[in-house]
Amino acid sequence: MTESATAHGVDGQPDPLIAELREKVGRFVRTEVIPSETVLDGGGKEATAALAELRSEARAAGLWALPLPADLGGGGLTFREYAALAEAEGASDHGPAALGSAPLLDVTMLNRYGSSRVREEYLKGLVAGEIRTCYAMTEPDVPGTDPLLTATRAEVQPDGSWCVSGRKWFTSGAAGADLVTVMARTEGTTGEREGLSLLLVPTGSPGFRVVRQLPVLGAAGPYEIELHGVHVPADHLLGAGGDALAIAGERLALGRTLRCLRWLGQARRAFDLMCERAATRSGSRGPLAEHQLIQQHVFDALLALRTTRPLVHEAVALIAAGQDARTEVGLAKVAAARMLQQVADSAIQVHGAAGLGPDTALPSLFRGGRTARILDGPDELHITSVARRVLCGYSPGRGAAMRG
Repeated sequence: MTESATAHGVDGQPDPLIAELREKVGRFVRTEVIPSETVLDGGGKEATAALAELRSEARAAGLWALPLPADLGGGGLTFREYAALAEAEGASDHGPAALGSAPLLDVTMLNRYGSSRVREEYLKGLVAGEIRTCYAMTEPDVPGTDPLLTATRAEVQPDGSWCVSGRKWFTSGAAGADLVTVMARTEGTTGEREGLSLLLVPTGSPGFRVVRQLPVLGAAGPYEIELHGVHVPADHLLGAGGDALAIAGERLALGRTLRCLRWLGQARRAFDLMCERAATRSGSRGPLAEHQLIQQHVFDALLALRTTRPLVHEAVALIAAGQDARTEVGLAKVAAARMLQQVADSAIQVHGAAGLGPDTALPSLFRGGRTARILDGPDELHITSVARRVLCGYSPGRGAAMRG
């Protein structure tokens, strides 16, 4: 049975090149990345060495940085082409880092909105895996869904540079990052829509500090950082002053859709584990696969996978076409997060006690599913945003404007 996305060429037929790449990526993740997860999860020197080895193997296999621009050293796949294999790559949380696609959001953002110096100084290093970046938007004690309450401030100095002070948290990869994109208020007061900007901050600058790691449901997680009078060059402002919300909106739409694709891959992994367990485990009343309650778990999980995938790829198609995808991204994000948690939960149930222990990836997959319902905006945010947008089309005198 095949549960992977299918890439199509211009004539609507399956694209053989993308299909071949998808197979290669899937095989690489299964045979190289997944067996290394325990070491990679542990962090430290061993994890660094293991990741470096995986990256070397990915380059040798022609699988490095496939969705990144070819003129910067990447594979040059379009977003829609990459979406067809992102599921296979995302079956492991470490897949994007091992295969070099992890900086896609930062490369896209810096390529569009970075100054000439930023583009020349950092982009090739990012694509090559020599420079690491992260993104800092959420702040302690401030609702992450309301950037207007951003307390971090950046004051312009007489020489045109910026002095940034504030705290951010749930910043993934901050401990090893060379650069962090920080949302800060450059004008106005807290609560105003105008005056928010994005600044690219070198983490080696005096005043930058990683405060602590934030374990997520008992496992290693993102970080809290502090910026205390950090000086940032004038040309490290992304876009124009006050552009943060527009740039962040583009980044979030792409980032949420990428997460959905990867969650599909992780859910498929949990589904496979569940079916393999049901097919091979027997008790006094025969194989688990013959029990109707087990069959119910399999059916419900397959239904969740099959009904979620079209929503995700509808969002992919709209983003790739440069169209408004806010409704589709919201639907896909909620559906994919719920689906991952549901499928992982069913797989644990079929495994019994074995599904709770360290011998399968199921605890990690379930943790990812539960976390997915909060990260990149909680379910409630997307539900209310989509519903309001749809209902606007039914206001008196406007008629129905709901797409599909």
